[in-house]
Amino acid sequence: QVQLVESGGGSVQVGGSLTLSCVASGHIYSRYPMGWFHQAPGREREGVATINNDGTTYYAASVKGRFTISKDNAMHTLFLKMNSLKPEDTGIYYCAADRFELGVRDPLSSDTFGNWGQGTQVTVSS
Repeated sequence: QVQLVESGGGSVQVGGSLTLSCVASGHIYSRYPMGWFHQAPGREREGVATINNDGTTYYAASVKGRFTISKDNAMHTLFLKMNSLKPEDTGIYYCAADRFELGVRDPLSSDTFGNWGQGTQVTVSS
């Protein structure tokens, strides 16, 4: 099993930037697909961005062009660079990983991932 620990959340004004990090430890597979999910207050968890084993990236329409997902395999760390932040980006951001290839599974579905971090809070204010 893998443990995931997120960091980098905080409060920022509209239009600002944040970079989230997620460090993986434990039973690590160097070719995990990993992703970021967002849970806004009172809403369900939604996929934001995923990076597959081969480096292919997937983004939700709401963040495409503003957010960038990347991974440092040597450091077992996943990143999410968030630019041009909006109030609707407020919420808890969770890191997720799975030890199986994506295949035909939805890369932005929470059902695809079996390992989750505790989350980090992001607040965007106007």
